Amino acid sequence: MSTGPAAVTGMGVRCAIGTGVAAFTAALRRGTCGITEVRDPATLGPAYAALLGEVDFAEALAGVPAPVARRAGRAAARAPLGLRAAVAVAVQACHDADLLGGALARDRIGVVVAGHNLTGQYAQQVGQTLARAPARVPGRAALRLLDSDHLGVLSHVLDAAGEGCQIGGASASGNIGIVTGARLVAAGVVDACVVVGALADLTPLEMQALFNLGAMADQPCRPFDAGHRGFVPGQASAALVLEHPDSARSRRATVYAEIVGAGICLDANSGANPDEHGEVRAMAAALAAAGRPPGDVGYVNAHGTGSPLGDRTEAAALLRIFGSGADRPWVNATKALTGHCLYAAGVLEAIATIVQLRGGFLHPDPRLVESIEPRLRLVGREPIPARVGLALSNGFGFGGINTSVAIAVDGNSP
Repeated sequence: MSTGPAAVTGMGVRCAIGTGVAAFTAALRRGTCGITEVRDPATLGPAYAALLGEVDFAEALAGVPAPVARRAGRAAARAPLGLRAAVAVAVQACHDADLLGGALARDRIGVVVAGHNLTGQYAQQVGQTLARAPARVPGRAALRLLDSDHLGVLSHVLDAAGEGCQIGGASASGNIGIVTGARLVAAGVVDACVVVGALADLTPLEMQALFNLGAMADQPCRPFDAGHRGFVPGQASAALVLEHPDSARSRRATVYAEIVGAGICLDANSGANPDEHGEVRAMAAALAAAGRPPGDVGYVNAHGTGSPLGDRTEAAALLRIFGSGADRPWVNATKALTGHCLYAAGVLEAIATIVQLRGGFLHPDPRLVESIEPRLRLVGREPIPARVGLALSNGFGFGGINTSVAIAVDGNSP
């Protein structure tokens, strides 16, 4: 499916291993892991997670125009964690793209929020107030309990009055958000689109259900390693500014990378199990849209959750697309460091892909000891230098949702 291309002119990130693109890049290069033990004796749920922590709004808004900071403070300073994180990274990305000073008309800037089921923790807290004193339930909760509150608050803070929407697709949400934003830009509906991967602030009920399903690990995440036992939840929010190349050129904006193709397909499956054929179709579609053969791909940021079935399925799909020859691409999985950031994963991992390509390195997987598939060219426990111009970033979601995004960087920059 054609997406453009769309130029990436701004990035913002907050996750367990770094706040801001520079800190995130340095952590990737070092192989810093944000996964820690979080055992809760009150549940039988997961023992490990990669948690974000609180958002310091003063720090997050430092250096941005005063009107934006005021709107952000009024709209989100006391909002739930996920919304505060979304505002912080969106402002960061737009500041990076130099869009906060009126560089584009407000009705030419769009917003796409990737993620769903975002209000569970807030609903639980408000539910406790309801049980104690119904009259004290805040009227604002009528808005806060809607996922679309993210969209409304972000459009208000950014003064973005173009087209916008909320996109859901389980763990593929982030990639679907990127594709949607790129299509809006390519179609000329907007000149720029802010794509925000929303934080998944899971409730104890959701955590326990995923653990009982067998999806979550009781140990740190080990993608593509023989010792893998499931995914580790991570908290993050990340944002990209996607812009029409003509708009970026006219503004003389820095272009970090281009989204040059994408594939989205369903595999007619309502369950949690992955499908090799669907994953192959998504990657093949991304390459076809980019007009590039598999041999041009130098790196794949794999979905790689650490799930035994998921890892084996993706490994088989990668071999079908790229084979096992000497020109096969390097593969790693950022979830080994950040945990599985669910709805934000696609946007976070697109940024991880961009900064690695621009920085000329590929991040390590500190727990990769015994590969489940020796024919894959996996990055091991040390970072490696690599000059890569084209990469795929994969995202696969429960319910048979398969996505892959093709990302190109023109040359490498430190």
